[in-house]
Amino acid sequence: MDFHRFYDTWYDQLHHQIQQLNDGPRPPTTDNHRHQLTQLVNKVMFHFSEYYRVKSVASSQDVLSIFTARWATTLERSLYWIAGWRPTTAFHLIYTESSILFETRMVDILHGVRTGDLGDLSPAQFTRVSEIQCETVQQENAITDQLSEWQQDEACELLGGTCVDLDKKIQRLVMIVQKADDLRLKTLKTVVELLTPQQAVEFLIAAAQLHFGIHRWGLNHDRERERDRADK
Repeated sequence: MDFHRFYDTWYDQLHHQIQQLNDGPRPPTTDNHRHQLTQLVNKVMFHFSEYYRVKSVASSQDVLSIFTARWATTLERSLYWIAGWRPTTAFHLIYTESSILFETRMVDILHGVRTGDLGDLSPAQFTRVSEIQCETVQQENAITDQLSEWQQDEACELLGGTCVDLDKKIQRLVMIVQKADDLRLKTLKTVVELLTPQQAVEFLIAAAQLHFGIHRWGLNHDRERERDRADK
């Protein structure tokens, strides 16, 4: 199975798993409920880990096809950072979801009623999110610099007619993509680990909804563009 077909199957399975998260007991009121949510979160995280395992193999075989990403829409590709989502997006998502939920349940929270959701993050959690964000930004920048260096070296050698070992150059690019994917998965895991089971469920649902929404908008845009081309 090539990566395009794998992705289509993986994407369909993600829809099913997110529906299971939506159907999970929230807020959890018993130990069994919390165990259920933890199991569901672990299942989704394994699904993401499997995605990056297969993608790593595909990158090793044909990294340029990973950049063209035939399985993604043009809108999705325009938002990509090194053949995938930017890791720091996870922190913007947490802050956004936390603010929205806090505003909708502000009265309860101010009266000391704990909602247990993303709008009820503790000071310690906010501090840790900020620390992880700073670390992730530094790692993002380092990988971006590596890609820029690769592009500059490659352009100079191609223009100068001195590119004699293209395979070695491509292997460097493979390593850069894999570093970016490692950071994506590491960020996702670290964020989920600092959240409670209920908060982790809400975070994964929000992340998936963002993914699904952008993909849906991208499909609509591509279809309209194809219709416009056909009409000319």
